[in-house]
Amino acid sequence: MAPVKVHGTPLSTATMRALAALYEKDIPFEFVNVDMKAGEHKKDSFLQLNPFGQVPAFEDGDLKLFESRAITQYIAHEYQDKGTQLLCPSTKLMALMSVWMEVEAHQFDTAASKLAWEQFYKPFFGLTTDSAAVEENEAKLSKVLDVYETRLGESKYLACGCFTLADLHHLPALHCLLLTPSKKLLDSHPRVSAWVSDITARPAWGKVIALQKM
Repeated sequence: MAPVKVHGTPLSTATMRALAALYEKDIPFEFVNVDMKAGEHKKDSFLQLNPFGQVPAFEDGDLKLFESRAITQYIAHEYQDKGTQLLCPSTKLMALMSVWMEVEAHQFDTAASKLAWEQFYKPFFGLTTDSAAVEENEAKLSKVLDVYETRLGESKYLACGCFTLADLHHLPALHCLLLTPSKKLLDSHPRVSAWVSDITARPAWGKVIALQKM
């Protein structure tokens, strides 16, 4: 049995982020599906793994982690000699990677995740989309993508010339956006659009999406 376990649901963007890192690193792992409709994420057994009752939870032997971005960083450093590097080759570039990871979490995702909720998840759950919230967050995301468009004119990927965690962290929200009318925001930024096409075509990401269909 693999010492690495991921507890979550394949439709969760945070779970998808952790899975993407494991697949990029080609690390064997056990996926433990958490039935959130049944409230399994609020039961004592799961709260011992993540006291906030949110997915994913992660185990590597006796190490227990939660928060998907922390999990991906652990995977990238602990398994540095395996699979895709995911880290930049110098201290200065690593600093840039940290900057763009912060940008993803605090600038990009704040708007993108709200758009995903309104246009991807709400219809899935039979809920009504709030058009005012969509309009507000599309305006916010467009401004963020303007910055990305400039950055991607300077570098093939956000941190440096190779695919890193800074790019990987965007994948779950981008996947949702591509399936909504907000895709127009990505299409209207040519460099962003090319970058999105590049990173969403990665074989490891394809495995994450395939897991949703099992």
